Amino acid sequence: MSIEDSLPSTLTSAQTGATHVVGRRSAGFHPSVWGDYFLNYTSGSMITDVRAEQHREKLKMEVKRMLTDADDDFDKSSDNKLYLIDQIQRLGIGYQFGREIAEVLEQIHSWYSNRDHADYADDLCTAARMFRLLRQQGFRISCDIFDKFKDSNGEFSESLVKDVRGLLSLYEASHFRVNGEDILEEALSFTIHHLRSAVEIDDPKLNRNLVTEVKHALKRSLRKGLVRLDAWHYIKLYEEDASHSEVLLELAKLDFNCLQKFHQKELSEITRWWKDCLDVERNFPYIRDRVTENYFWILGVYFEPEFSLPRMMLAKVISLLSIMDDTYDVFGTPKELQLFTDAIDRWDIGAIDELPQYMQIFYKALLDTYEEFEKTLAKQGRTYRLFYAKEAMKNQAKVYFKEATWFHQNYTPTLEEYMPLAMETTAYGMLATASFLGMGDVASKDAFEWLLSDPKILRGSMIVCRLMDDIVSHKFEQKRGHVASAIECYMKHHGATEQETEEKLWKMIDDGWKDINEECLHPTPVPMPLLTRIVNFTCVIEVLYKDKDRYTNSQTDLKDYVTALLVDPIPL
Repeated sequence: MSIEDSLPSTLTSAQTGATHVVGRRSAGFHPSVWGDYFLNYTSGSMITDVRAEQHREKLKMEVKRMLTDADDDFDKSSDNKLYLIDQIQRLGIGYQFGREIAEVLEQIHSWYSNRDHADYADDLCTAARMFRLLRQQGFRISCDIFDKFKDSNGEFSESLVKDVRGLLSLYEASHFRVNGEDILEEALSFTIHHLRSAVEIDDPKLNRNLVTEVKHALKRSLRKGLVRLDAWHYIKLYEEDASHSEVLLELAKLDFNCLQKFHQKELSEITRWWKDCLDVERNFPYIRDRVTENYFWILGVYFEPEFSLPRMMLAKVISLLSIMDDTYDVFGTPKELQLFTDAIDRWDIGAIDELPQYMQIFYKALLDTYEEFEKTLAKQGRTYRLFYAKEAMKNQAKVYFKEATWFHQNYTPTLEEYMPLAMETTAYGMLATASFLGMGDVASKDAFEWLLSDPKILRGSMIVCRLMDDIVSHKFEQKRGHVASAIECYMKHHGATEQETEEKLWKMIDDGWKDINEECLHPTPVPMPLLTRIVNFTCVIEVLYKDKDRYTNSQTDLKDYVTALLVDPIPL
């Protein structure tokens, strides 16, 4: 018998002795796609791994040489280096050469800043690539670089229409725009229109790989993609390019497969914890059983081997959060949720006896997991971080409870009232705090305090998360019973149609990304590695919630994404 089956349909209050009927909902979530697939990790031959690592190191040294070689003609050299950096990053190996890439881009920015911008790069592709890479690195390069590509009427020149590669480069650059950059707004509209036309015409003269690139970019820009997923896609295209570098291609493949083995081992450990510590299938049959998808989510936040500790911590936190979310949203009664919220706020194992059995199992796992984190951080002299993580989790329970109260009261707030709470129920504030836990010296006490100051980048990320989720999920959620989403709130209080409402929300999402971009320009409020976590959280939302809710319905192309990154190696 499951926990769900054993729960009574009537509950008796210990305080009053009164009996009341329990109304429980069911969302009918489908079971885990993966089951125990990742439970047992079997590594390959250690000899093979050692040999591959030695060869990989040789290839890395060759790429470093390519990046650091000087050239007498700096104009030509800078263009070549920008192209090289672009390929390295798109192949997913940029993390291996962070210092070298930073030094090259610093030199190029300094060189560009000391010359007449109008003289730089007559071709659109090169100019846009430089703009994008420098903005990505945090440099405040002006968008005036694109003025030269306009005609006498102030419009982008029609002569650019045939330059599909240049249009694609400008399209990618426009996604780094901040508030007030009208020329990049125009660039985005111009490039989307003409890129769509180019691929729809199906011109046989157009390179097939370029067509594939354009279609992929229109679906999701580089700014909003996941490094590993984009690398998997690009490696195949790069191999088919006759001008590809064998060194880069081989390194990219080896590195992809090496990281895949590393991540498979981590996922095996997380799956074991999910099964042994929580036995979710038996104890929480009402939730979305998505531990594999949770790990994929966190892999999007940080994939590098150096971040194994924080990644494992965060994978456990988001998995616990998923149970909490569905408990508040779907299964718990108002009385149970009040007890649950109070217990989490107390953060004391002594509170466990006041909870129903299914909540007791979760509560103990929550406290045990954070105690495990505390022991790990104690060895590093960083236990102060647990205070921030616990407080963030306590707050998460409170905002979930307030949202549940709105539902049970059948209350529809205005969008202005809804958004502050709904942004917090994304849990991205809590997850951002948890993501800093194992990050090393870069995550100072000031960084945790900064998260509490309502920073613009976190607010922007929350807006993107909440509204993209609401746009694709609201019909399903209203059908099974859920608090009103941004869609219902805006339509009810503004008398708007669903289409008008979605246009309003997409504008808010767009503005959220502009705020994110602006916060990543120097001087940054906290070190870039911490900002990158928040940017990456936002990118995961773009992947999971663009057009559909892939997390709730993980039988979609999300299954293909997991297979690409965590099951099938790339053929060498």
